[in-house]
Amino acid sequence: MSQIPWWGLPLVAVVFAFAGAVVAQLVSARNNDLLSRKRRTRQWYDERRDAYVQLLAAFERATYRLRAAYEAGDKPPSAIAYIDQVGPALMPVRLLASGPVRSAALAVHLQLERLHGDMNPAGVVGVEPRTHFRELIAQVPLVMQQFEAAVRDELGIANTPPEAIPAAKNGSGRIRAMRRVPAAKTDKPVG
Repeated sequence: MSQIPWWGLPLVAVVFAFAGAVVAQLVSARNNDLLSRKRRTRQWYDERRDAYVQLLAAFERATYRLRAAYEAGDKPPSAIAYIDQVGPALMPVRLLASGPVRSAALAVHLQLERLHGDMNPAGVVGVEPRTHFRELIAQVPLVMQQFEAAVRDELGIANTPPEAIPAAKNGSGRIRAMRRVPAAKTDKPVG
């Protein structure tokens, strides 16, 4: 006769069932945490990217309006109009961006703000306002290029395309054709 009591087998089964349920809960919680973290990271990346794109577009529109007004001989838009245009796109960048991106964005903003302000360089003898304007507007693409480089660096955007995926090889080392060979046509009726 066996020396195992009658209640031993059900007790072992309950212990293993409980341990299995605990392990399943731990694995499920870990997977949920990883998925949640991945989702939050992706959302944060998307929010930053969208904010940067909106700000770059606002800067481009402001630069275009300045150039168009300059070429037409009109007075540039006022600084208040510029702030109303760029301000909503600048605020998310100021909140979400890292230090280098924020600094580069504010450098572009200050350059454009200076161009929208009074173009009379007070206290500088011999400087024409139109020459001063041309010099400042010529610097805008350079400052914007620094902003774009900081954004690329922060978001991890490479300037080169990713490497091509090598073609699959069969066992003999030859590259498999990845296209389907069309079936031969027959003139026989089906049926």
